[in-house]
Amino acid sequence: MDTNAPEKLEPAASIIDRFGGPDAVQEITGADRTRVYRWTQPKEKGGTDGIIPLKPAQKLWAYAKANRIDIPSDLFLSAGAEAVSA
Repeated sequence: MDTNAPEKLEPAASIIDRFGGPDAVQEITGADRTRVYRWTQPKEKGGTDGIIPLKPAQKLWAYAKANRIDIPSDLFLSAGAEAVSA
């Protein structure tokens, strides 16, 4: 039996960490904490393969700009760029 925690997919895991974790992201976006967690999980486990959906991503980006949180814009797009090049 594998007791390791499930791997968290990028870039969602890094973005969530930069904002202070799932609770902070939940507060900023209004998304349920379970939904925030699913952004870091593979599609076969009900996740989004590390991609934050557009509306919550827009809220996070606006919050980052308003609060001077250093988030590179390409971080939000990095998983999509990898998928296109694959």
